[in-house]
Amino acid sequence: MAEEDLTRQHVRPSRYGRRDGAPAAPPGAPHPPPPQAGHTRTDLRRLARARQRRRWAVEGIAVLACLVALVSYLTAGDPEPDGEDAGGVPAGAGRPSGFPALEGRDLDAGLVSPGLRPRQRPPSPSPMPPTPSTPPTSAPPVRAVLAASMAEVPGEVDLTTVGRRDWVHWGLRGAESAVRKRGGSGEIRDEGGTGRRGGWDDNQESFSWRDGSPVASVSGSPHGIYRCGAGSGFTLAVVADGRARTVRLYGGVWMARGRLDARLSVGGPSRTLRIEDRHTSRSTEFTIRFQAPKGSRLVLTWTVEQAFSDDCGNVGVQAVALR
Repeated sequence: MAEEDLTRQHVRPSRYGRRDGAPAAPPGAPHPPPPQAGHTRTDLRRLARARQRRRWAVEGIAVLACLVALVSYLTAGDPEPDGEDAGGVPAGAGRPSGFPALEGRDLDAGLVSPGLRPRQRPPSPSPMPPTPSTPPTSAPPVRAVLAASMAEVPGEVDLTTVGRRDWVHWGLRGAESAVRKRGGSGEIRDEGGTGRRGGWDDNQESFSWRDGSPVASVSGSPHGIYRCGAGSGFTLAVVADGRARTVRLYGGVWMARGRLDARLSVGGPSRTLRIEDRHTSRSTEFTIRFQAPKGSRLVLTWTVEQAFSDDCGNVGVQAVALR
């Protein structure tokens, strides 16, 4: 009885029925049964520790079960890797991203197609028949075009402006001298003519340029060249390049009737123009528009058709411009 009384003195129930030395029970938990008579404090402590260990074991098993369930859920949600081979190695293991490298690969093995055994090549496609080459479309032939007209000559002619492609001026330093456009196309040709060539320096109109050779710049030149007598005159040519071009011939007569014949070396249309003055001189700007195959020529023949003076009825030329 004395021992039981001692036990009751030192082991008192707490607020939740806990005895000193035992772990506290959570609120709402059932109270443990009262200790049996005859248990010592050591027995009570051993009993409390055994209960704590059981509780920890139950809680550990519950946590482990939750972890196993979570892992199973996550694993079941992942799609199965594509291309897994017979050995269980995922196809993506060790595979570089981007284009596959060629190093260490048997290029003769070919590419593996689905449904074929390893190292088995797909059948080679049948060769496509060669496509016949289409011959290049040739440019349509250039149609010969020729038109001619005449008008009064301006008081001053700027050859640099009217002859943007090429120009030639005659007579600046004598009957045999000529000045050409510096850097011009060179398509204007002096092909001679019939009769003695002379030069004069009192033409009614003057000529200027700023891009000449061998004389670079001249302002207001009245010079020109002439040939006397019926049947005499000049032959000039302009080389065609296949495009539409405009030629201006500056010529005149003195006591004569002059005749200009324009034709193309490849045939086709031709034009004839005439001017005359029986008592003095007259100048004209002939405008010839033409188009002909590349390499062909426009031929201009400027001759004395009739002389009205035995002294020197003539035709003259000052310049030709091309644009």
